[in-house]
Amino acid sequence: MIGSARRMSTETVTSSPEETEALGERLARTLDPGAVVALIGELGAGKTCFIRGLVRGLGVTTGATSPTFVLINEYRGRVLVHHADLYRVESLAEIVDLGLPELFAAADAVTVVEWADKLGALLPADAIRVHIDGAGDEPRRIRID
Repeated sequence: MIGSARRMSTETVTSSPEETEALGERLARTLDPGAVVALIGELGAGKTCFIRGLVRGLGVTTGATSPTFVLINEYRGRVLVHHADLYRVESLAEIVDLGLPELFAAADAVTVVEWADKLGALLPADAIRVHIDGAGDEPRRIRID
């Protein structure tokens, strides 16, 4: 059950982008302001696809896009959403300079991070970790811890 994702691990296999988005949307319904969602997966695994569903589930009416070149997007829905993409970030100092630790402390927003494995010790202990395995036309194995 996704609603208990903060307390235990769940694993789901999705076989289409629509199913991956739907899983993100279901997770969103369990999130409160202050939540941090950390996505981990290879290039093309479906992190942005998952986030599209997640932000839709948070009431965002504009579509989410990967902020690879701007690094952080902000969306407004039932709660403010910060969407960071660390693909091009090369050091923890850059992450700190981006202000990500301050976003993690934002009690009025949900912060979602792609390539969260680059955060190391900066990732809050209570972050919800979403591991996505698979690429191309393969089904996605998605574990939420």
